[in-house]
Amino acid sequence: MSPFHNPESDIWLSDGLDLEASLRRTTHLGIGAHQDDLEFMAYEGISACYRQSNLWFSGVTVTDGRGSSRKGPFASYTNEQIRDVRRQEQRDAAGIGGYSAQIQLDYPSSEIKGDRRSNVVDDLVYILERMRPKVVYLHQPADKHDSHVATLACCIAALRRVAGQHLPDRIIGCEVWRSLDWLADKDKIAMVCDGHPEVMRSLFAVYRSQIEGGKRYDLAVEGRRRSNATMFDSHGSDEYESLAWGVDLKPLVEQPDLSMESFILEKISDFSNDVRGRIQKFAI
Repeated sequence: MSPFHNPESDIWLSDGLDLEASLRRTTHLGIGAHQDDLEFMAYEGISACYRQSNLWFSGVTVTDGRGSSRKGPFASYTNEQIRDVRRQEQRDAAGIGGYSAQIQLDYPSSEIKGDRRSNVVDDLVYILERMRPKVVYLHQPADKHDSHVATLACCIAALRRVAGQHLPDRIIGCEVWRSLDWLADKDKIAMVCDGHPEVMRSLFAVYRSQIEGGKRYDLAVEGRRRSNATMFDSHGSDEYESLAWGVDLKPLVEQPDLSMESFILEKISDFSNDVRGRIQKFAI
């Protein structure tokens, strides 16, 4: 019987361990809205844990995949069929990446943006109460996908509820449907994604339903990371081949009265001030 609100939520576990043990050993946790979000946004954690005996990545995917785009060979798939395909793709990614656990909570996107959000938070609290992750990877508040921002809000609410039991060392908001290269350098968290490039490409290739359906997320994400590595410093030589930018979300958990809106608008104000100051130095 599933411990989560949706009876058809999916639990994938490695090594024959039960759910409690798989969660307990997790050191790096990624929580994403959709199948494939984790591999695109939390690769730093996947790579860091890959084939390590003392570091373990676990993933949580909140939505069910029924609303996924369908083109090419998947154009005729029903909502149920595409949901089953995307669920299996996420399971396959967990196996390739050597995850400890992969949980798919099976919520329609409409519900995480509506009146069942409290159920999502409860499910995430259940997971977080059974682990002590050092690092948590989430969506970021300036993302332009509504489901990503709604998922982030549920994650912050859940992390606040368990903060008295455990506070991760790092809580990182990650790039997906908006880059974070605009952040002031002082606000950027650099996530090095150089490790195990063959694993990275294998993880990307799993998502045939998207790639063959006309969305080359694999090329886009790899290109963004390479661009980040080169475009960060205009004077120095490239130190890394692949960088993903993140923003520190820990203040949102440590300060329950701090709203996501105020938090990210302050970052945008920093960006605005940086642009204004540079223009004013050279305006004629």
